[in-house]
Amino acid sequence: MFDDLPPDLARLLTLRTWHAMWLTRIDAKIAAVRQREAEQEHARLARLPGPEWVVELGIGAGRPPVEVHAGHCYAIGKRRRPISRDEARRLLDAGLRACSHCSPDTLLDIPGHGRGATDAASQSDWRTMSTAAPLTPSRHEVNGPPGRQCPAGSERR
Repeated sequence: MFDDLPPDLARLLTLRTWHAMWLTRIDAKIAAVRQREAEQEHARLARLPGPEWVVELGIGAGRPPVEVHAGHCYAIGKRRRPISRDEARRLLDAGLRACSHCSPDTLLDIPGHGRGATDAASQSDWRTMSTAAPLTPSRHEVNGPPGRQCPAGSERR
């Protein structure tokens, strides 16, 4: 048998206390590792794949669909509903606006619904209107281009 332990009671009790403290630390570490592994497993199971296609919904009665997005798009609003690929195609074919960030119309290969296609709703949108001509003439319109002499009798401003 192993007889490398100290012969006196005081040192044996000290060793026992020291080992009990280490067992407590080891047991606490085992519990923490088990807890972390259980949380990781729970998170892995809870992480379901997101929808492939999403329709953003408007506000008001009935919450009408507003825009179609790809499921990974960062520009999806808070009011949304997952939809199937067929429903996304149907909504885009019916004239619903496609997101300009993720371009679901391009991803779904819908012909004639790309960036060049416009409809009456997008033409009246203030963001697509061209800016009006400035109300005041530019310096070159008043004075002429730089270095050009004014005809006799006319004044430069």
